[in-house]
Amino acid sequence: MAAAVAVVAVVAAAGPAGAQGPSAGPVLPNQPEDQVKKPQLLTGQDVRPEGTTADVALKLLRDGTLSVTERVTVPGGQHLTSRVPLKVPASDDQDRVFAVRDVKTEGATGELTGDQLVLTFPAGTSSVSYTVDGAVADQGGRQQARWQVGSGFDAPLAKLTASLLAPSPQLSPVDCLAGPVGSSQRCTLAELDHTGVVRLEQNDVRPGDRVDLLVGLPAGTTPANAEFAAIGLLANAFALTPLTGIAFAVLLAFLVAAALFVWRRRKQDAGALRAATGPVEVLLREGDRVFFASPDGVLPGQVGTVVDETVDVVDISATVVDLAVRNYLWLAEVPGPDWQIARRNPPDEHLHDFERAVCETLLPPGTDTVLVSQLRARGGLDLRRISDAMYADVVGKRWFSRRPDTARGRLTWLGAGIFTLGLAATAVLTFTIGYALLGVAVALAGLAVVAVAALLPSRTARGRALAGQVRGLLDYLHTARAEDIPPADRELVFSRSLPYAVVLGDTERWLGAFAALNPAADGSAGLYWYGGMEAEPDLRRFGAHFPSFLTALDGVLTAAAAR
Repeated sequence: MAAAVAVVAVVAAAGPAGAQGPSAGPVLPNQPEDQVKKPQLLTGQDVRPEGTTADVALKLLRDGTLSVTERVTVPGGQHLTSRVPLKVPASDDQDRVFAVRDVKTEGATGELTGDQLVLTFPAGTSSVSYTVDGAVADQGGRQQARWQVGSGFDAPLAKLTASLLAPSPQLSPVDCLAGPVGSSQRCTLAELDHTGVVRLEQNDVRPGDRVDLLVGLPAGTTPANAEFAAIGLLANAFALTPLTGIAFAVLLAFLVAAALFVWRRRKQDAGALRAATGPVEVLLREGDRVFFASPDGVLPGQVGTVVDETVDVVDISATVVDLAVRNYLWLAEVPGPDWQIARRNPPDEHLHDFERAVCETLLPPGTDTVLVSQLRARGGLDLRRISDAMYADVVGKRWFSRRPDTARGRLTWLGAGIFTLGLAATAVLTFTIGYALLGVAVALAGLAVVAVAALLPSRTARGRALAGQVRGLLDYLHTARAEDIPPADRELVFSRSLPYAVVLGDTERWLGAFAALNPAADGSAGLYWYGGMEAEPDLRRFGAHFPSFLTALDGVLTAAAAR
């Protein structure tokens, strides 16, 4: 009887106060009255939710770090695993990145794996504590603290409760999202109590659900330490890191050094064309005899290519005159006016490939003589063989490191190889360990090498020296006088020098300097390599007609080059 009275007394005492006491369920805004939890009668045992429960205590410290302690109770014969993501969506193109450290466990186990904190709780009650960096972000003149107090559970929780203590009690707004990731479902309860502590409660947390707490703070409450990362594999792979920063610093130093090297080489190359290297001994004397000798053995057709890096029509015309002077061809003026080009001696081992190409282009096998007018009518001259042979010749003489008409050379192929390697490395690193910017740096270095190859003058040091000597050769053509040469050698010196005057544009002056030369002084009528002027006592008429031959031949070659 006494026991019954006691029970009635307890019920009577608890009834009126139950709606406001701690044992009553909270009344949420807009919650129907019939859904408000009713107080339960106490029987001699504590009333506990059936199943797994978790309680999370969070404390935001003044340095911006978040201290977290999770206490989980798991029914016997079961266990619970939680996978806490350290990277959560913050916007359409950014993730919020957190860092966890100082993991300590009591009965549970904790492991950081990639972008996750994996916690395992056995049957019974166990706990884990850790520190979170990156929980506080500046936002609209205030700050916001954010952390997923529950997520990635592999089994349902009957109930999850949590509390947050911050350095400032002025916490607003307080928001809590529950349910699947991406949903806008609100938690069962999330409020700031009269002591300034945020409290939340979520019932029936299903596997895969998250409980995400967001709390507003006054500006400057703690240092903002939130980190954000662009979403996607490519964004992470191409992130600037200390290692990739060093790689790009090295690349920058390489580019600066390459630019200085190219600038210096181009300056040297331009200077070689502007100034002579000094006096050039073109006339060699042996006793009483005088002979013409070109610097470094350069031929008239090679001179133009060395100077302007291009095989021009005048280079071929000068070669034709030179082959006549050296007795491989015979030139003669015929009525018309017209000019005859005839074979005098067949090409031999003393000719260069480009000279042989000139002979065979003008006089193909089976043809021993041709008129310039016939060449014009033929219209089928192919000068590519001549130019290719000329370019190959100046490279073979080591006046150029590569064909001057193209940027392709060993350095170009090296740069292309480095560029290809960089692209391959970028692709591999992008889809494996990241640091794809290392591959980008290598690819850019390859492009820089290709650019250097294109901008770097192809003329070598030997070619630059020859270019300077050509200036000296031109000075000789400007100043030489027939009177300074022994009479017996004048015709030969005049003839051997004439092709160089042609290619260097000094034909008129050279013809004028030797206009009074009597080509019959050596006992033969006329020039030994040019016919049609045998009856002339000097070279005045030759000097008036020879430029017309050059004009006609240049016209034929120009028309052929334009095809």
